[in-house]
Amino acid sequence: MRARRRRNSGSDYLSDALELLSGWTRDGVQLRRELPCDDSQHAALTERIKVAADTLHIRPTIVRRDGHTQICLGPPDGTTITDGEVTLAARIEDFYRTVVGTPQ
Repeated sequence: MRARRRRNSGSDYLSDALELLSGWTRDGVQLRRELPCDDSQHAALTERIKVAADTLHIRPTIVRRDGHTQICLGPPDGTTITDGEVTLAARIEDFYRTVVGTPQ
């Protein structure tokens, strides 16, 4: 899923893309998501995320807490969110549906 850039529009395309990614929140210069899953689902999801993140040259922060996997995407240097991070967020949604078995 890719966000289409709007020309001469008052909205920014990252905000438009985030509207399509339900559950993701924008916290300053980072994207955040918390997903409920068990330990084996967390392991499978994390492996898929790492492979995609390596391809996109992104280093997500993934933490397991209280039956949830918390994911944070964003530049460590405090710059802006990139197209790659939005793309990875969309891929994570697909991975999650595959791993947990939720309908699309």
